[in-house]
Amino acid sequence: MGPKILIVDDEPHIRLLIEQTLEDLEDHGVELLLATNGEEALDIIQAERPPLVFLDVMMPKINGFEVCHTVKREWELHDVYVVMLTAKGQESDRQKGEAVGADTYVTKPFDPDELLELTEQVLGL
Repeated sequence: MGPKILIVDDEPHIRLLIEQTLEDLEDHGVELLLATNGEEALDIIQAERPPLVFLDVMMPKINGFEVCHTVKREWELHDVYVVMLTAKGQESDRQKGEAVGADTYVTKPFDPDELLELTEQVLGL
């Protein structure tokens, strides 16, 4: 059983884009999990412990910062690598992301090659 990657975004086209970017990794046994909001994301992270999570910042109910805070600060799951996805390249977002324990930051629109490279690095593929 290979590593799992969780993709969390409330926009279907972004989820699909990330999925398509990473689908070749399924040949390496990587399993892609999808969540459409923060609540789903927390349930999946708790149950599956994916080593890599792509987490959108702007989501209804529970936003990405809150999800990351729960995972990193409350549950102390340091083996879960969290990539925050943000549409804004704002410094304040980046600082907030660092404060809640995000491992790195990707600004939308993202370069699929960079995303794939980052994934391979994190998972050691």
